[in-house]
Amino acid sequence: MGSRIAASILSLLALIVIWAFAAELAASRLLPPPTVVFTAIVSEIENGALLRHLGITLLRVAASFILAMAIGAVVGLAMGRVEVVDKAFDGWLILLLNLPALVTIILFYVWFGLTEIAAICAVAVNKIPTVVVTVREGTRALNPDYLAVARVYNFGRWRTLRHVIAPQLTPYLVAAARSGLSLIWKIVLVVELLGRSDGVGFQLALFFQLFDVKMILAYTLAFVLVIQVLELAIMQPMERRASRWRG
Repeated sequence: MGSRIAASILSLLALIVIWAFAAELAASRLLPPPTVVFTAIVSEIENGALLRHLGITLLRVAASFILAMAIGAVVGLAMGRVEVVDKAFDGWLILLLNLPALVTIILFYVWFGLTEIAAICAVAVNKIPTVVVTVREGTRALNPDYLAVARVYNFGRWRTLRHVIAPQLTPYLVAAARSGLSLIWKIVLVVELLGRSDGVGFQLALFFQLFDVKMILAYTLAFVLVIQVLELAIMQPMERRASRWRG
């Protein structure tokens, strides 16, 4: 584990060195060196702008993530357990899986206006189908012997769900959550760019209009860093814990 972290750090340092070397060769404001970008990050943190916009974006990510996981898990479980439900909604699922995120965002803004609810729902709708597919496959892979034991001992639906189905589905839910986080935060930026007046995506659109590459990189790196911290501190430990029961 320690060697893996060390390798990741060395890889990032190598990237920074290459970036600095390329910026020196380019000698252009379109490719500022790392020191200039890091200074901009510190400045934006000090004046509070970065933390405010970053916090707003993370709240949208969290709301969309929770909504998508809740709906996707319920629908996926139903489709995996009930054949009639699976046949009824399989066509819908294929349609949503192939619907471009940009189209969904535009439609939600047209239908419901440039509101916070429209933004969050548009992001969630783009993620729900992938959660459904993952949970449905996990439900189909449930060990029938465990389910038979639950029936013999009259567990009932709630106890069967809690003690038999949930532990087996947890790795699939965690996998859906981990992939979902990487997808949702990217879509949230597009949602903010198209129809919100705050957040990291809005700031990126503003700096794009000003051709301010330094600030574009500053906000991008800050946001990616936060997402990586969430991945390393929360998602990866959850995935390891979820798979522990198999051992």
